[in-house]
Amino acid sequence: MAQIFRGKQAGIQKDFSAGLDPQLFAIDEVARYGINSQISALAYDPVQSLLAVGTNDTQFGGGQLYVFGQSRVSTVLPLPRKSSVKIIQFVADKLICVDSKHEISVFSLETTRILSTYTPPGAVTALLTDPTLDFALIGLQNGEVVAYDLDRSSPAPLRIPNFWRQQYPRSRLTAVVTLAFHPRDIGSLLIGYSEGAVIYSFKVDKPTKFFQYELLPGAPGGDSDPTASSIRRYPRLTQAVWHPTGTFVLTGHEDSSLVFWDPKDGRKILARTIQDTNVDEAGNVAASRGATPGTFALKCPLFRVAWCSKENPDDTGILIAGGTPTTSIEKGLTFVDLGQTPNYTTSSWQILSQHFERPKRQHTLPTPPNAEVVDFCLIPRRSPHYAGSHDPIAVIALLASGEVVTLSFPSGHAINPVNQLHVSMSYVHPFINRINLAYAERTRWLGMVENRTKGPPILKGGAEAKRSVMKYANRNILQAAHADGTVRMWDVGHGDEIENQTMLQVDLARVVGRSTNVDVSKMSMAGATGELAVGLKTGEVVIFRWGHNKDYGRETPHVEARGFGLKTVKDRAEPSVKEGLLPLTMFEGQGQVTALKLSDVGFAAAGFQQGNFVVIDLRGPAVIYQAGLDELTGQSNRGSFRKSNSQSQQKAEWPTCIEFGVLSLEGEDYSSILLFVGSNLGRLATLKLLPESQGGYSVQFVGSSTLDDRIITIAPIDAELGDPAEATQSAVAGLREGRRVNGILLVVATSGIRIFRPPAARGPHKTFDDVFCDSAAVVRYQAAGYVVLGLFGDGTAKTYSIPALKQIASVNVGHILDVRRFAEAIISPTGDIVGWTGPSEIALLNVWGTGSDLTRSLDKLLNLEALIPPRPTISNVQWMTGTLYVTPADMDALIGGPNRPPSKRMIEQRRAEEEQQRAMKRSATAGSSSGEKDDEGYWAYMQRQMQERTQNLNIMGDSMDKVEESSSNWADDVNKFVSKQKKKAVMGFVGSKLGF
Repeated sequence: MAQIFRGKQAGIQKDFSAGLDPQLFAIDEVARYGINSQISALAYDPVQSLLAVGTNDTQFGGGQLYVFGQSRVSTVLPLPRKSSVKIIQFVADKLICVDSKHEISVFSLETTRILSTYTPPGAVTALLTDPTLDFALIGLQNGEVVAYDLDRSSPAPLRIPNFWRQQYPRSRLTAVVTLAFHPRDIGSLLIGYSEGAVIYSFKVDKPTKFFQYELLPGAPGGDSDPTASSIRRYPRLTQAVWHPTGTFVLTGHEDSSLVFWDPKDGRKILARTIQDTNVDEAGNVAASRGATPGTFALKCPLFRVAWCSKENPDDTGILIAGGTPTTSIEKGLTFVDLGQTPNYTTSSWQILSQHFERPKRQHTLPTPPNAEVVDFCLIPRRSPHYAGSHDPIAVIALLASGEVVTLSFPSGHAINPVNQLHVSMSYVHPFINRINLAYAERTRWLGMVENRTKGPPILKGGAEAKRSVMKYANRNILQAAHADGTVRMWDVGHGDEIENQTMLQVDLARVVGRSTNVDVSKMSMAGATGELAVGLKTGEVVIFRWGHNKDYGRETPHVEARGFGLKTVKDRAEPSVKEGLLPLTMFEGQGQVTALKLSDVGFAAAGFQQGNFVVIDLRGPAVIYQAGLDELTGQSNRGSFRKSNSQSQQKAEWPTCIEFGVLSLEGEDYSSILLFVGSNLGRLATLKLLPESQGGYSVQFVGSSTLDDRIITIAPIDAELGDPAEATQSAVAGLREGRRVNGILLVVATSGIRIFRPPAARGPHKTFDDVFCDSAAVVRYQAAGYVVLGLFGDGTAKTYSIPALKQIASVNVGHILDVRRFAEAIISPTGDIVGWTGPSEIALLNVWGTGSDLTRSLDKLLNLEALIPPRPTISNVQWMTGTLYVTPADMDALIGGPNRPPSKRMIEQRRAEEEQQRAMKRSATAGSSSGEKDDEGYWAYMQRQMQERTQNLNIMGDSMDKVEESSSNWADDVNKFVSKQKKKAVMGFVGSKLGF
């Protein structure tokens, strides 16, 4: 009876929620976009073209791994237990992670599952892997290095002692800081301890060189404080890297010193900082002065150092994060371009020293103001070798705030992440301040493919899983406003196949003509036309429209032009955009934009914090109406549910919600375009848009009513069908034919819901008990009916019937979404909820689900056809002069021991060869004979392989026999020397390490 009575009160003759019951209401978590917590580590694999991102364990989310590929390819890999990601590295078909609890986790890129975990005998301080090895070397806090067999998922017998403590018994803190293989000779290992560096040779099983940076009294070093130079000191080591060809060694220290060493004799070539040279010599003065005379500026520590090279490994440069004075205005990465490396054998000591003292050039790769770079990840073109720094095309810089910046290398130009990185990375590139959702027509969105100038793609790996295609559903287009004034748009989907996966971007900073104070407060996108309106906190409203840029590829000066209350900004389109969303016009208002609506029929309305609002006709474009809420509410007070008092009149009032609709007002027998404006004090103003004889439109105030509290949603509804009575193109076209829409308004405030026929406010209402509603919308379940869906402050999502306003169901979503940001959540007409889960992550939920978590990705990451290129080797001159070269296959035996079974990769390769041989045998003629190896069994092969691997330990120098052909005069001496050294190396290592 109550339902019938409430329906008749609102002029509704039927129940629009009759076919819905609580069993249909269940939350499905469809997808997540963004990064759940602060980024702590980055890694890139040039072979698979994948990017890995690790996060910290914070109050917003636990530490986990993200792996991103081309387009929308992504996978989330959770850690086995709650911790933060510290180190991540790609190794062939695996991803290795070290967490804050010093546990090593090995993930498979093929299955996206965890393969094994390992807890080393000590705190992990460094990790070293190589694409050609099945082992990981682990540096510990006690100075030892242990090995882990990635193929057998077990510890390897190799254990390298603390050589620094053996050499300097009085040393205290000797933790392993860095580990690095020689770029061309994997048998040489550079171990960076906290007090110095050591080169360890696997060939002779002992350290060959020690590097300790000593500053005598009077030498400034990298310290900014001149008083520190009066004593002898040994700055602690923080970095240790090889020259790309292994010709030199570079160590970085806590005083920001960069020291170059000769690894052959262990001598120091040069000590310098980013600003000064020869800082290890007494009498020199550091240039890090303070802002006032007599003061000095502190320096940032050396966060990361990489010795990069171009396609020619001898053409090098050093990329540095940190090491600059804290007072420096220009922040970013420092690149020291050294140019072509001098020939070591023919160059004097002075030439080598000048090569590092006087670089070819030095410049800064700029980052946003006041943004400190704490880490970076290079993007090589092809090679995974040379410590991942060979011929990079870009660098992804990690800022102290957790944001990332992508820069071209070595020029340092900012790279737009649009259609270069996964959409989740855009949430921290930079941070997103506000989001909005548009329910756009599918055909319209499929045609909105931006044509923008961009460089070569960064991520090309992976393949998306096949999903169902919703050909007749509108698209959920998310608009995200970033801290730098850019707004990016993309399709978040419905958990289905996303046909148009591209991202669009507009630049507000360029349109308004400034780089600061470009904070976006409101956005609105027209689903039928694709037009976009953006409101700023400084009062500007900018409208964008799809089109071709006539100034593509060139910068044109801005010409000030105003007309009809608007400012022309068409000449401020981005030169790099050939076709896309281009600026159309701009309105300069007063105060923050608090409400904004762009209709599908060419009208835009905006409300401001000063209490006024404006209506813009985009056909001009022109401002056709401008007034204050106090002016409108003073004209009419009919329909008020409560008497206004002096206190409420003194409160500031501003628009909070704006909606367009096509329906008939109370007492009228025709329909028209209506505009509804709700305020923070609960007032609702109704205005009518009327066509003029000249072809334009005028706005006429109709009346206002007062509700209970702040209005958050206005929904025009067809009282006969229950469908939305919004101002669509078809509804406006029907007005010419005299079509009448018997409509009502459903208005949701923070404290209740009302249904009435405008402009009066007589009708049923529902008051929320002990809780406020933060966001609400009218949603539809297939063809069964409509309900009101709201998000409430107690962490629940509730549905109410129409028109009885009876609660149907309630479910908790506070464990998924951030309840404190419910007011920023958006609800689509189909029951999709887009809300924040943390500072840089959103979740897409659907209320018409089964209570399932559908976020697990089925995308494929590993491309089995992408082969790892061979590891670089030593030069011919080094080979001929007797350098003992160890191959990756030899390293398998040295680290894993001679009794280690063949690896899984070797077994799979053997199986493939046997299958190929069987196929060839079947296709051969009956009289043909096969070789002996065709009849060799699988286990016989394994036994033979083990024997061969053991024998290889004693014949590693046999390849030196080739020297006799080209150097017959001294080949015998070389062979004798190599054989003698090999025998000592192998027998000594096997006897001491493996118990022989």
